[in-house]
Amino acid sequence: MSQIDLEFEESQFRAFYADHLPQLQAACAGVIHTLEQLVAAAPGIEVSKLEGRVKDVEECIRKFRRKYRAALEESNTPYEIQPWITDLIGVRVVCLYEDELEKVAQLVQSHYAVIEVTNKAAAVESTETEFGYKGLHLDLRAKTSSKTQAESATEAPWPFELQIRTIIQDSWSVLDHKIKYKKSIPGQLKRRINVLSALFELADREFLQIRDATAAELLQAPDETAEPATEAQQDALQAPKASALGSELNAFTFLKIANHFFKDFEFEASKVDSFVADIQLWQPGMTRSQFNELLRHTIGTVKRYKQHFEEQNPQASFNPFTVMRHCLYLGQKGQFRPALRNVARQAFESWLQENQT
Repeated sequence: MSQIDLEFEESQFRAFYADHLPQLQAACAGVIHTLEQLVAAAPGIEVSKLEGRVKDVEECIRKFRRKYRAALEESNTPYEIQPWITDLIGVRVVCLYEDELEKVAQLVQSHYAVIEVTNKAAAVESTETEFGYKGLHLDLRAKTSSKTQAESATEAPWPFELQIRTIIQDSWSVLDHKIKYKKSIPGQLKRRINVLSALFELADREFLQIRDATAAELLQAPDETAEPATEAQQDALQAPKASALGSELNAFTFLKIANHFFKDFEFEASKVDSFVADIQLWQPGMTRSQFNELLRHTIGTVKRYKQHFEEQNPQASFNPFTVMRHCLYLGQKGQFRPALRNVARQAFESWLQENQT
């Protein structure tokens, strides 16, 4: 076809784009809203980012020129540009872990009709010479049966491309797009990029394995003991045996013990890390068995003090971390003096003197 025909089709596409841009933007927002609801309701999927965009009109035209124009003109096939741009609406879901990609794909395929699926990982892995971005791309559209829903009615006329990536894959994609002419670069540079790509892939795999190892560590149930306890130890009758807990006090072993004593409290990871670091600073080399024994022998007394404190100070907070700070101090006052501020330490000592038996 002649150049004037291409210019005409480009002007037609620009007019189409301008006329339909508000609808495309509304459809994109509708897809994002629907996906947010689907992901929020799905167990076992952690999404770092969910975003979308309507593709820029000039970018669409450049894509058509690059991918489709030559073949269509070579075969003398009449064309319009718009049907060839299947990703006018593009949505990206960025997951934390690699095994979540397929979960997201299955989730969206239960809600949307699939036009095409492209597995970028399979494409890269099928050859030893290729390098680049891995992830899942799905071309989707609203199912006919769901068009009665408000969101799907907005989305219905418009197909969209969904990219599903991990954080690592998303980072590689950003960097990969900065590398120009990668198909014709010198072999030495290609080898270096292959090495870099492998490191990104290894990072994805390692994060997944660390996640699984962390979950396995936290799911290991501690042994329990039924040794007799004093009234002051009544809350610790079923506490983990010190001998069963090994040596190192770290975030994982701390949580095993803390979750036993405070079953209804949700410990924030950053606060756990900070608290364990404080304990190791106050007593370097403290083991989890020592920490467990210390809590078992002091928590009954501290919980009675907590009750007294909250009666006297209804607006004050005495959370599990505060309880454990008092337990540490009560167990070894000299070693764990820094666990309590002066005012808290003086108030606790005053109560202890009044309630000593």
